[in-house]
Amino acid sequence: MEEVTVVDTANTATQQGGWGTLFVYCLVVFAIVYFLMVRPNKKRMAEYQKMIDSIKVGDRVMAAGIYGKVKKIDEKTIEMEIAKGVVIEVSKNAIGAVEK
Repeated sequence: MEEVTVVDTANTATQQGGWGTLFVYCLVVFAIVYFLMVRPNKKRMAEYQKMIDSIKVGDRVMAAGIYGKVKKIDEKTIEMEIAKGVVIEVSKNAIGAVEK
């Protein structure tokens, strides 16, 4: 008869590599996620905020797919004229593009 050997893989892995190796792998994965996802998103958000802060009265903007000319700027909203005599108020967060 053949002899069957059962191996405890979880216990063997921690004995061979140890917690230090697991910690290093976690750091590497965190660094990859940070440089591929978090950092570019922060950069994109900073550029967007710079664009929003640069809006002036008279600029042509696109908000929620609607183009108009900025008439008034408040802290959180913008009033824009979309047609002669038609002024709407939109959130600054809805601005998608600014044309000077």
